[in-house]
Amino acid sequence: MDPDENHRGWAERSGEYSPAYYAQQGPNDVSETLAAVLDHYATDDADVLEVGCSSGRHLAYLHDHGFENLTGIDLNDESFDVMADFFPDLAETGTFHVGAIEDLVPEFDDGAFDVVYSVETLQHVHPEDTWVFDELARITDDLLVTAENEGNGPQRGRDGTDVSYVNDEFPLYHRNWKDVFSERGLVQLLCEPGERDTVRVFRSL
Repeated sequence: MDPDENHRGWAERSGEYSPAYYAQQGPNDVSETLAAVLDHYATDDADVLEVGCSSGRHLAYLHDHGFENLTGIDLNDESFDVMADFFPDLAETGTFHVGAIEDLVPEFDDGAFDVVYSVETLQHVHPEDTWVFDELARITDDLLVTAENEGNGPQRGRDGTDVSYVNDEFPLYHRNWKDVFSERGLVQLLCEPGERDTVRVFRSL
């Protein structure tokens, strides 16, 4: 699957893993972990960016816990219609952009956000587009948080392969995010493996 095909698949996604699918699920344990991390390492007025926010369930949880300067980007423009239905307070107060992270992130200034995070998003970045990880490090002024699948599940990455396919539809690239962002000058503060994802917290120097 080439990068353009990968983008089209997520931009047009319906049913399972769509914005409505995640909105109906609502906040989860990763949302709680993100709030705990930000409570500990950041301030309530921190500028926060979620990369691949979908309909905003994690941002909505942060909003409910006192964080107000929230920005999200997502490839699927349906995300923000769904957000308005399920999380209207977030939709009214946050800042949101439609497009691929490869197109949008380079437009932000250096150190534009105090906190940048992704949940099961960077794991889908095509190997041809890994330059965007440099851009994420560039726009992060303090904290970068990844909650990505690093092979935690029994059918994900256990045989040492670099990629697996979800429902035989789209690729999931297995990366060690400590290696990825340490190479870009960030320092890992925390690593918390879960059943599905590994949460890592990095600090920009």
